[in-house]
Amino acid sequence: MKLSDFDFDLPEGLIATRPARPRSSARLLVAEGDAIHDAVVRDLTDWLRPGDRLVLNDTRVIPARLAGKRARDSDQGPTEARIDVTLLEPRASGHWAALIKPLKKVREGEVIRFSDDLSARLTGRDEGQGLLEFNLKGEDFDRALAEAGAMPLPPYIAAMRPPDDRDKDDYQTVWARRSGAVAAPTASLHFDAPLLDRIAGMGVEMTHVTLHVGAGTFLPVKVEDVTTHRMHAEWGEVTAQAADEIAATRAGGGRIIPVGTTALRLIESAARSGQIGPWRGETDIFIYPGFEFRVTDALMTNFHLPRSTLMMLVSALMGQERIRSVYDHAVARKYRFFSYGDASLLIP
Repeated sequence: MKLSDFDFDLPEGLIATRPARPRSSARLLVAEGDAIHDAVVRDLTDWLRPGDRLVLNDTRVIPARLAGKRARDSDQGPTEARIDVTLLEPRASGHWAALIKPLKKVREGEVIRFSDDLSARLTGRDEGQGLLEFNLKGEDFDRALAEAGAMPLPPYIAAMRPPDDRDKDDYQTVWARRSGAVAAPTASLHFDAPLLDRIAGMGVEMTHVTLHVGAGTFLPVKVEDVTTHRMHAEWGEVTAQAADEIAATRAGGGRIIPVGTTALRLIESAARSGQIGPWRGETDIFIYPGFEFRVTDALMTNFHLPRSTLMMLVSALMGQERIRSVYDHAVARKYRFFSYGDASLLIP
């Protein structure tokens, strides 16, 4: 299975740099059986059935991008250097792994100051990343980070424009609860309160799980034989209540429809024994054609990068030829792609 099998031509003009407003006004491509329907996200209820269950990732994106200064005394007097930091993940030690640019300008033990309240000391290096110990913890840290940080927009958006205050709302789901992600579960960005009310009113249930999306979600696949690719690990949890709800829906004949590839990867990680159960820990599950889905019946997701692991995931769900025709249709009809783009509902 070659990386080139998951490539396609995508005009740059189809890459979205801002989301649709209101959220549920984004376009929705529905691929059901051999048919393709062009719709709008607010019409999602036309394809759901009473007794179905949506699985929603309740991770909360932290404003992980920080601009700071490192001060140092020298024989020529005090000097400063601008240091850009992107937080990647918390470590068990309480330190944060981070991308630091330029890392070579910070010595171990030196402090980077981001605001009057927030600073961090470099405690070590790990495979090109820095390890930071912040001066604040808990709610004090969250509050200071919210004031000093910016949303960690995907690299292809950040290359086109800088993050701004709009992104602090746009790049967060309306049900975000558990802080820890440095990338959003983007299919969930299309939901707003009126749509959620309509879905609940028609008898569709919703279950929350947590997968803290890491920056590794944007890493390119560098091997031609995709089966040898190693996935990044991300922390997640399926509670006993969530597992029971999913199992009850399946037993009752309802469909399990994760919203986003992160929710799908998590519940499939929790069902590798054959049945869904409580699960907590890091998952590096890699889903590509030939994968046996245990709990997923359909998927709502955005349109993904060529040659990416997410293209492999949707190909595993729908079949490679089928997903190629879906993406050809999306490009021809000028659907908007990637994190702030339009959505698809994929029903095998």
